[in-house]
Amino acid sequence: MGKHKVNCSKGTREAGLDHAVLSASSSHRWLHCPPSIRLSEKYEDMTSSYAAEGTDAHELCEHRLKELLSLPTENPVDSLSYYSEEMEECANSYATYILELVESAKANCFDPIILIEQRVDFSAYVPDGFGTADCIIISDGVLKVVDYKHGMGVEVSAEENPQMMCYAIGALELFDGIYDIDRISMTIYQPRRDNISNYEVTKSELLKWATEVLQPSAELAFAGEGEFQYGDWCGFCKAKHECRKRAEANMALAKYDFELPPTLSDEDIEEILGMVDGLTSWASDIKDYALARAISGKKWNGYKLVEGRSNRKYINEKSVADAVTVIGYDPYEKKLLGITAMQKLLGKSRFDEVLSTYIEKPKGKPALALASDKRKEINTVANDFATERNEEN
Repeated sequence: MGKHKVNCSKGTREAGLDHAVLSASSSHRWLHCPPSIRLSEKYEDMTSSYAAEGTDAHELCEHRLKELLSLPTENPVDSLSYYSEEMEECANSYATYILELVESAKANCFDPIILIEQRVDFSAYVPDGFGTADCIIISDGVLKVVDYKHGMGVEVSAEENPQMMCYAIGALELFDGIYDIDRISMTIYQPRRDNISNYEVTKSELLKWATEVLQPSAELAFAGEGEFQYGDWCGFCKAKHECRKRAEANMALAKYDFELPPTLSDEDIEEILGMVDGLTSWASDIKDYALARAISGKKWNGYKLVEGRSNRKYINEKSVADAVTVIGYDPYEKKLLGITAMQKLLGKSRFDEVLSTYIEKPKGKPALALASDKRKEINTVANDFATERNEEN
């Protein structure tokens, strides 16, 4: 592989011993809504299966990368609760991608520095600010930060991503005095969305953002000051169920009295479209919160806790199968595995090799999306007709 230097640091994700009040991962929220951080402190930390799966995936990624770099490592697979063939493929593809970056760095640098799960400190701009960068690569003049994302619900962009910029600032604090760094490259690697997003800034641009944007908001957030603001950053806020600012923003739709579209102007509909996703998410959060409180003993006026509907199920499937077989019937049905299950069975490469010619992806149903959405706009009958008329003229 050639010469390179590797450092492995036990970061906060792995150690789990301390927690930053203003973490890099929550920076999108506290930059926009500074007081939400202190407000959230009165709520218990809630973990999810998605977060636990992501933690497992990061452990596997670290292991596979160390393997590829011939570094000492212990296989964590037996201790991973969410291990799967898909997670294995994602970890291997991540490790391979990092190795490609290292080989590319060697074209301009004899001995690039590689840091895995590196703790970084950006407290020069954020009070007690620190975090863990998945991978940092330093070569002549270039600092590259890579963050692995296992989630597939939302495609994450590296462009002006504050989490990545915080990591980059922390890395710069560590190594700028040792290496002559003038460019910073940030990459989100999100294999389950086929997403590799890159963003590059100069050192001066990054430090300008840190001084003019990051530091003032961080100081407000740490002090619990500033203005509450509603936006897409509310999704992971622990106070989202009771936040009045979020309620006010969603209740603003009530001014339309939910009239039928023909009574609304185009401008009204456009305004509603921009708010309706947040409204439905907020309403769902309120229902979930009210239910959780009711289960804990809270009595809501006009409501009661009841048993929901359920479906019949077998107590013991083997006993059922045996009983039906005894009276002369076959209790089983034979069914082809679905595409996702089949891919897990065969593995992605084998699946592509054997079944690619038998797979098609039909066109999806038309859906309204923001103009900034990456998907290509589809033509409507009206648009096609207008195009034909223009060509004729």
